[in-house]
This record gives sequence, C-alpha cells and structure tokens, in this order.
Amino acid sequence: MSPRAARVAGWMLALVVIVVCSALGQWQLTRMHEKRAMLDAVEAVLEARVPVPLARAADAGRARDYDWAEGRGRFVAGKPWVLDNQIRDGQAGLRIYRLFVPDAGTPMLVDLGWTPIVDRAGRLPASDIVAGDGLAGETMVLRGLLLPPPSSGLALGPAVSDGDAFLMTRIDMQAIGDAAGIAAPAPRVLRPDPAMPLGQARDLDILPNTLPPEKHLGYAVQWFGLALAALVIALVLTFRTARR
Repeated sequence: MSPRAARVAGWMLALVVIVVCSALGQWQLTRMHEKRAMLDAVEAVLEARVPVPLARAADAGRARDYDWAEGRGRFVAGKPWVLDNQIRDGQAGLRIYRLFVPDAGTPMLVDLGWTPIVDRAGRLPASDIVAGDGLAGETMVLRGLLLPPPSSGLALGPAVSDGDAFLMTRIDMQAIGDAAGIAAPAPRVLRPDPAMPLGQARDLDILPNTLPPEKHLGYAVQWFGLALAALVIALVLTFRTARR
C-alpha cells in the first residue's frame, strides 16, 4: 500500500471512530437531559402533592407523566406480580406488585415495594409476600405517586411465568391482563406514599434501577474524549508521515 493510500485509510478509520464516539456521547447527553427532566417533574409533583383521582392512571395521554393520586378501592385476590432483577442499595431483589381496582376506574398495578431474593433457585419472594399480606378484598384508601412502570428493556423470554407468584422479566400490561383474565391494566402504576403502613421497603425514587443523570454526563465526557483522542492521533500520524 502506498503512503498516500495508507494515510487515506487511516483517516477513514479515524473518522469512523470519531463519528461513532460522538454519536454515543450525544446519546448519553440526551439521556442525561431526559432523566433530569423526569426528576424535575417528580420533584414538582411531590412538592405540590395535589391529589388527582386514581382513575387518572388509565389516561393514555399521560402514560409517561407523573401525578400525585388518591382514591378508594380494593386489592384483587390472587398471587402477586413479581418483577425480577430490581436493584436497591446495590443489592439485587424483586419488586412486588398487586392488582388494585379503584372504586371508579380501570384495574391498575400497585407497587408494594422491594424485597430481597429468598429462594435463589426459584427466584420467589418470602412466603408472607406470596400469601398476600392480608390485603386482598379489603377496601382502603391509597395515595401515592402515579408513574410509568419500569422500562421493559429487552424482551428475553415470556413476560409472565406462572407459579406461587407471577414472575415477570418485564412489565407487559397486555400479558398481565391476559394472565389475570381481565383487560390490560392502566398504563401507569401507583407507588404508595412510604408513610402508608403496607407492603415492603418503599421510597419514591424513580431511578432505582437505572443510571442517574450524573453518570450519563460522565459517560458522555468519556465518549467525546475518545473522539478527540482519535482526531489527535490521526493528526499526529499525518504530520509525522509528511515530515518523513
């Protein structure tokens, strides 16, 4: 290969690296801004705490929004819905959901909190959680944060598998509805006020299982740094070849 052809090939490779790294850096910046907007929206809702009816969870137009909600209803009898691979304080565990029917509104999932994995072979929660915590059938008032369910991620295997509990790899409302023999639940879930005496370990952190904005910014800086490094290396090699 002639020196000129080698320089052209080197610059083509450098440009590919620069474009790819810059695109990844821009994607990380976009995710940072999205998550900061999410945190700001939740902070505003939690500061105001102006309750809307639980029926607002079924509003498809607000499927990605946040509201403070309150209303009466009852939990549906049956097995809990258990979301696998959920992180809390650096520990892997399960997030427990149960179906709740508001007095006026579509059935919805209520997030009853996080629990560590007890049976690692079957990945089931503790027996008292499977039994239902005595919630089924009791009419009660719930209040808390309406929010989108955790991101579904990659579809690895069935969304719901049956057993002592419905073990989920992702939240698929249609699959949940089919397994429960009802129409699909509301697109948003309710995370009850941590001050309410029910469920497991709970908080109102909306990013417990994903990266915070600061991490995305750090990764963006790294990708842009790699793009800059590729440009500098290409320039240095070009000047050295020219001097020779």
